[in-house]
Order: sequence, then structure tokens, then C-alpha cells
Amino acid sequence: MSKKVYCIAQFLPKPGQEQALFAVLQGLEPNTLREDGCLQYIVTRQLASPFAEGESYPIAFNEIWRDNASFEAHCQRAEIKDFFERYCLAEDGLAAKWNVCIYSDEPEGYDAPQLA
Repeated sequence: MSKKVYCIAQFLPKPGQEQALFAVLQGLEPNTLREDGCLQYIVTRQLASPFAEGESYPIAFNEIWRDNASFEAHCQRAEIKDFFERYCLAEDGLAAKWNVCIYSDEPEGYDAPQLA
């Protein structure tokens, strides 16, 4: 088990804005990949498949962070806060909805050894 944090950040573009939103999200990758604690950060787009017909937003970031502190530091970066203000919260933004969730690979109550 690990202290890693897995984040799925999904985005529903406004009508006609999928390509523009995808490009803006791709622009966040280079600086984020340089952050301490960032193990993976890649924006993806949903593909149609008869073997994967679940409900989802069409654009998703797949992220892995060393730990929760690294993820939370990322969320406080000016570039990330500016993205949400400009493209998600603003009336003329590109995203209609978004959903950001984090996950752990540790079971609830796991008694991981404490390293000094």
C-alpha cells in the first residue's frame, strides 16, 4: 500500500467547446509535471466502445500524486486556480460542469507502518 493519491478530474465542455477546453487543459500539463510529488498528469478524452459504456464527462485528467499534501499544493498553484476561475467559474468559460475526486489505494483503517 502507499500514500499515493489518485485524482480523476472530469470536465463537461459547453456545446462546441470540447476542442478548445481540451487544448487549454493540455496546456496545464508541462508545469504540473514539474511539480514535486506529481507522478502522472495527463488529460484524456473519452472514446466510444461497446465494452466501456459508462457515464462520464468527455474530458478527464488522470493524475497520480505522491501524497495528499502534494495534491493539495497543486490545487493551490496560481495557474490551477486561474484555470478554474477563467474556464469553469466564469460565465464565458469553456466548461459547463466539472467533477474532481481523489482516491487512495489503502483500505479504510489500514495500519501502515510509520516511518521515522
